[in-house]
Amino acid sequence: MQMRDNMPSNQRGIRVALLFALAAYRLQGYYEHGQWLTDAQGGTLASEWLERSKISMPFDERRRLSSLSDQFARDIASQLSREAGLYTAHEMMEALDPIYYSEIAESLLDACKRILDEQITSS
Repeated sequence: MQMRDNMPSNQRGIRVALLFALAAYRLQGYYEHGQWLTDAQGGTLASEWLERSKISMPFDERRRLSSLSDQFARDIASQLSREAGLYTAHEMMEALDPIYYSEIAESLLDACKRILDEQITSS
């Protein structure tokens, strides 16, 4: 998963990576602190992530991706035991490092691609 220095170069890749990263942070917060990030916190996190990567994205798109990440993270959490959820959140957070490989994270990254593709076709 290319998240830091090796940012995906195309717009779809950036959106997929941001959706994944936001979902990872949401799951981590949920499992570590027992609460979900608010929409405002998700939006701020998206802005910070994009700023560090020197990428701009319209506010409405950041908000849409933040909302999708919330739905995605809650869907993941609803399907897993606490232990499996902790492991999944850990794997997602580790996968934010481009040198870390995780089959779980890759499958969730594929799910992010499908989510965005479904959004495009339903629009």
